[in-house]
Amino acid sequence: MVAIVLSLSKDEGDKSGGTALRIRKHGVLNLSATLVIIDFMPELPKTYNPKEFEQEIYRRWEASGYFNPDKLPFSKRRKPFVISMPPPNITGELHTGHALGFTIQDAFVRYHRMRGHAALWIPGTDHAAIATQVVVERELKKEGIDRQKLGREKFLERVWNWKEQYGGRIVEQTKRLGASADWSREHFTMDKDLTLAVQTAFKRLYDDGLIYRGERIINWCPDCQTGVSDLEVDHEDTPGKLWHIRYTLSDSSTSLVVATTRPETLLGDTAVAVHPSDERFSHLVGKTVKLPLTDREIPIVADDRIDRAFGTGAVKVTPAHDALDFDIGKTHNLPSMQVIGLDGKMTAAAGTRFAGLSTTEARKQVVEALRNDGDLVKEEDYIHAVALCSRSRTPIEPLVSLQWFVKMKPLAEKAIKAVRKGKISILPERFKKTYFQWLENIRDWNISRQIWWGHRLPVWYRTVDGKQEVKVSTTKPGPTWTQDEDTLDTWFSSGLWTFSTLGWPKRTGDLKRFHPTSLMVTGWDILFFWVTRMVMFSEYLLKEVPFTNVYLHGLVLDKDGKKMSKSKGTGIDPLLIADQYGMDAVRLSLVLGNAPGQDFRLYEKKIEGYRNFANKLWNIARYILAHQRPKGKAVATTVADRWILSRLNDVVIDVTKHFENFDLSTSGQLLYDFVWHDFADWYLEAAKVHPNSGVLYDVLDTIVRLLHPFMPFVTEALWDALRPGEMVMIAAWPKPSRSWAGLQKSGAAFTTIQETVTALRNFRTHSGMLATTPCHYVPVAPYDDDALLRTLSGVAVTPTTRLTVDSRYAEIRLGHVRFQIERTYADRFDAWRLKERAALEGYIMALKRKLSDESFVAHAPSSVVNEEREKLVDTEKRLLEI
Repeated sequence: MVAIVLSLSKDEGDKSGGTALRIRKHGVLNLSATLVIIDFMPELPKTYNPKEFEQEIYRRWEASGYFNPDKLPFSKRRKPFVISMPPPNITGELHTGHALGFTIQDAFVRYHRMRGHAALWIPGTDHAAIATQVVVERELKKEGIDRQKLGREKFLERVWNWKEQYGGRIVEQTKRLGASADWSREHFTMDKDLTLAVQTAFKRLYDDGLIYRGERIINWCPDCQTGVSDLEVDHEDTPGKLWHIRYTLSDSSTSLVVATTRPETLLGDTAVAVHPSDERFSHLVGKTVKLPLTDREIPIVADDRIDRAFGTGAVKVTPAHDALDFDIGKTHNLPSMQVIGLDGKMTAAAGTRFAGLSTTEARKQVVEALRNDGDLVKEEDYIHAVALCSRSRTPIEPLVSLQWFVKMKPLAEKAIKAVRKGKISILPERFKKTYFQWLENIRDWNISRQIWWGHRLPVWYRTVDGKQEVKVSTTKPGPTWTQDEDTLDTWFSSGLWTFSTLGWPKRTGDLKRFHPTSLMVTGWDILFFWVTRMVMFSEYLLKEVPFTNVYLHGLVLDKDGKKMSKSKGTGIDPLLIADQYGMDAVRLSLVLGNAPGQDFRLYEKKIEGYRNFANKLWNIARYILAHQRPKGKAVATTVADRWILSRLNDVVIDVTKHFENFDLSTSGQLLYDFVWHDFADWYLEAAKVHPNSGVLYDVLDTIVRLLHPFMPFVTEALWDALRPGEMVMIAAWPKPSRSWAGLQKSGAAFTTIQETVTALRNFRTHSGMLATTPCHYVPVAPYDDDALLRTLSGVAVTPTTRLTVDSRYAEIRLGHVRFQIERTYADRFDAWRLKERAALEGYIMALKRKLSDESFVAHAPSSVVNEEREKLVDTEKRLLEI
């Protein structure tokens, strides 16, 4: 028996227009002793249904192995292009912020892969110490289990079990976006190799005197029972009170009034501070006051860090409960009294009258006691920023605590130099100023956390002759040593991400080949907390930058320009919306119209519009694939052919240029406009008069490749129809063509046709002229083809050698051509034009008045002001066109 494989596709002589997308299902016919296997090649479906393609396409991509640069069919000596994926938390679910960042990264990776580079996108997830511990503790509480009673070892087992069960959700969700990351190189911040990197970095910094243990002010969350980083603190403007309290001098000669939003901390005051240049209080500096509600006397000190404009200009100093007060206390050798404990309640140091009270209750009682003693001068409404733990929403308590810190100044100096010397570029450039300001005013970083889940400090203790010895080591120094209970701030391990994922501290081939990485894409809001730490650690530990370019994207807002909120129903789930409109539409809506560093609006109508674009592209392909597939190189035979190929050449040049400049939005918008307007609206209509399958196929081939980084799924499906069995993911990026560029001059004539056709269409719309109404014109090059002009304009134009001079007709110039049209229609058009011009001129004047109003420009949201400016530009343009 013989097996014969037949591919059924359009016959060379078949004029039916049938063509096919190769599928991998086979029909079997039993013909005697011959087994005939038929490889069907059916037509593209009439409509593009993303659900039918996306999952299968992604499966093919993964199976190909081409996400791994080592398996690409290019030379391994090719220039690498590397992105480290900002690791999402294992507790998280994909939201629009993730979708935005991952789409930008994927677009750049796909572009460079098609350029023939060794494109590597390193994925991974973050252990999210506090968030994960909170999630698991919540589950334990439901079971009636107390973490402390369960014990550290058993608790960590529960966390690892939870991670294995749920930690991979966001990875699978990321894949649905089309993320072409090298999943064979996927990492988790708690992996064995990455843990070694963390311990090694800690030890090296410690040995060099850059990590120390000391008592300093930290952000303490009474609910999570740990210190937290600045990034894990949200500041919310909250209505409150500003209390003015009288502090009487010890000699009773006079008094001064201080203002505070936290009167309960008065019990821990150890001084009153004024600015040294404030003449109101200069005569009091050095004297003492009686601290209300206590029997203590505290000094009045002068310090230039005091804000003279706040309150009365005199402030209470509580070194144990305020970061600035702590620094003032150190400068003036003030004692520190902790009157709020780790549980958020008043301590014994607050006095028996208040000890054990919550801070809220203590505040009420302190205010009442001050009022009774006659020391409460006044209270007034006041809006102030309250620090809240981003996890528990509990008010943060600034507390003095014995913790481990990193000296940041020496590290910051290296990070500043890296950007100043141009080793790292930041996009947009305006964020350089913010970068420098933050690093120049950086404070030491508290890196120890009082939780169990995370990288345990590689610090060991033992007691010898009543004295505690401390040793930092990546392994246990001996049987008598006990490891520190604390874990490291998650941002410590994240700061090593670009090189720990490539094998550091080992000298691996990946580290040598792929570091520094090429691009870091992340939100502008974590420039300080993550990007700067990566630069500092890489410069210090590897003596090189972690990346050469930083792309800071904006935040995704709802249609009204506000932060998305699931509770308010304004949030958009990228996966759910993709089920409705397709992932390509979601990706385009995130990239187009989105400049680096700018927050932008996302709404369903926008996504729906890009779904329509995907369908448009699909229908264009169906139309072209219905034509005979050409053999050999395409030849431009008409003015329209020459115009579209020269336009396509410009688009290839411009899109590539903007990709190289990290301007995705402009690249995508150029492609969108070219496909929808130049190709679909103009050339395809012209091609109906004079079809040229060679040009049609060449343009579609190039469009599909150019669009692939933006719309990977639909372009891969179409590529399989254009070139069965191949993948556009590894197709060559289009290059400018000299032959196409050479057509620019002869193809430019088509733009004059466009202008005339547009003018004709406009005339017909506003004059009421019927499509069958005779319309004569005198041909001038390139208008010899009246069929083309008639088809594009929808007007019954007829060439003539001369125009008739008759009262029934008017001669009107539309575009570059003189037309003879019935006077009735010409008069109607003139009347419309006068009315339209008057309306537009009035609207322009109103817009200019609005934009010249300084109050509007100063107080309206910038997005609203920019929108009004865009309206003015567009309206002025419309006026010129009429």
